[in-house]
Amino acid sequence: MGRSGSGGVTRGKSRFDDIYVQPDPRAYFTRLAPLDYEIPHHAQPVFRQVAAERAAHGDSRTGGLVVLDLCCSYGINAALLNHEVTLAELYERYTSDTASRMSPEELAAWDRDFYAERRRPDALRVYGLDIATPAVRYARDAGLLEAGFTDDLERVPPGPELRRALPEVGLITLTGGGSYITERTFTALLDGVRGHVWVSAFVLRTVSYEPVVRRLAAYGLRTTVETSRTYPQRRFTDEREQQYAIQAVRALGGDPSGREEAGRFHSVLYDSRPGGAVHAPVTGGHQPDHLAGADGSTYRD
Repeated sequence: MGRSGSGGVTRGKSRFDDIYVQPDPRAYFTRLAPLDYEIPHHAQPVFRQVAAERAAHGDSRTGGLVVLDLCCSYGINAALLNHEVTLAELYERYTSDTASRMSPEELAAWDRDFYAERRRPDALRVYGLDIATPAVRYARDAGLLEAGFTDDLERVPPGPELRRALPEVGLITLTGGGSYITERTFTALLDGVRGHVWVSAFVLRTVSYEPVVRRLAAYGLRTTVETSRTYPQRRFTDEREQQYAIQAVRALGGDPSGREEAGRFHSVLYDSRPGGAVHAPVTGGHQPDHLAGADGSTYRD
């Protein structure tokens, strides 16, 4: 996904800033297709399950559950959460000859019809946050996001529009943005929400999520993570990037064999909910592998 902030550690990791400032997602899918960028595909069933559990949990909000997708870029997670569509179909759609002949405005109109026809009956309101203004604008124009924000919470506090929206949020999701945002972004968000908020985040094994876990714990959220189950994100762009990833995983105490050494970035799923909440694993049936911290968080690096 795109970047919602600029405070994460990215040294050694290839950047794709140029594909997030295009007026539509064609460059995004064209560039990432050869790299088999697939983490949104793995997140699709997880986010649907977590969203259903969060909605069933209930609270005093009106209008149903609101999901805030961090580093939302062109609204890919929103498309997969709320519509009968697969990531493979999106790759095929946006790299097609038909799409290549359209203007950005024509593509957005084409998308509005496409997603309207495939909208799920249990579709949720999804807000998006990303500093890539063109990407957020397109996601809104295509009907994927009900609201979109471009505040860089790594640098500045939420603006008035985001502050008004945050009390509605009940679930925060993240895929691929853990390299760019830190606990500063989560602090800004949790300072503005109301009631119980859950966080579901896929984070690369090359970065430590521990500072975020500790910050979430300060807001009463207990985090579970199953380190034995990983999710491939994409192929490496070159050998230099692969060596960076292998060294970064080892530096954090992980084992890159069979994962990063095999040629792909891998992510781990972190699930954060109010302390004491009992829930089933959302990682395909494996039991969580974690250690309980003195602050009430559950974390294992």
